[in-house]
Amino acid sequence: MTELSQETERGRTDRPFGWAEVTGPSMVPTLYHGDLLVVWHRGRIRPGDVIVLRHPFQQDLLVVKRAAERREGGWWVLGDNAYAGGDSTDYGVVPDELILGKVRLRYRPRKPDQRSPFALARWALSAVRLVPADRSASRRLRAR
Repeated sequence: MTELSQETERGRTDRPFGWAEVTGPSMVPTLYHGDLLVVWHRGRIRPGDVIVLRHPFQQDLLVVKRAAERREGGWWVLGDNAYAGGDSTDYGVVPDELILGKVRLRYRPRKPDQRSPFALARWALSAVRLVPADRSASRRLRAR
C-alpha cells in the first residue's frame, strides 16, 4: 500500500498546498517509491483524480489512490497497480472527511547511479511532472 509522510490535514491548515513522500508500489506506473508529491488541499475532487487520504481503518496512515467514482457515503478509490491491493476493494467507500487533497505535481528524485551526462539529462527532463486526472478510471472499475 502506498504510504505517505509529512502531510497535513486539509481542515487543519491555512496553507493551500502540502507535500508527501510515496512509499510502496500501489500507484505504479503513475507514482513510484520515493516520489515527492505536491498536494492541493482546497481542490474539488473529481473522478480520475489522484488523491491523498487517511486509511479508513488506520487513520495515522496516509495513502495515495485514484478517486474512481463517487458513491453514497464517499469515494471509491483504486490504486493504479491492480496487483498491489490496498484500496476500496479491501476497505470499501472512503468517507469525504478522510480525503485530504488532490495530488497536483510529482517530483522524482535523482537516483545515485544516474551519473552519466545522458542519464542526468534524461532525469532532468522527467523529474517534475503534473499528475493529471485519468478519467478512464471508471472504465477500469467496471473491468475489475
